[in-house]
Amino acid sequence: MADAPNPIRDTDDAARTQARGLIGAARFGALGVTDPETGAPMVTRIAVVPGPDGAPLTLISDLSGHSAALAANPACSLLLGEPGPRGDPLTHPRITLQCIAQPTDKTTLREHYLTLYPKAQLYYDFADFRMMRLQASHALLNGGFGKAFLLTSDDLVAPG
Repeated sequence: MADAPNPIRDTDDAARTQARGLIGAARFGALGVTDPETGAPMVTRIAVVPGPDGAPLTLISDLSGHSAALAANPACSLLLGEPGPRGDPLTHPRITLQCIAQPTDKTTLREHYLTLYPKAQLYYDFADFRMMRLQASHALLNGGFGKAFLLTSDDLVAPG
């Protein structure tokens, strides 16, 4: 039996650019965490913006289940990319990031975050909300039908 061809393409500059574009354009995504009570996976929708360094930032409430999950285990996954209005949703680009959630100072990021996500003005300063930086270690980019790439954290950083 012959080995099946590898569906993962070699990562190139076009894939890196597309990945950074998906991260930069995202304003919400699906966050996957491990429920500390059951050990089962849990997925929730969160608001995101790219941080000044390009890493996704999210503002989360201590009242949320994913906040407790990240406190217990900061390893998480973030799916970004939404289908367009036409065609098969599975042919539209998307990226899954494997991340470590890191608390960061929301005071210093206030203007940056609210410029990109102004609706958060309503709750940004609530005491139970804190800022998390999602530092990606690896990513899987599905750039469209038949266009799969594995990326490293270095691939996600814009040259400059």
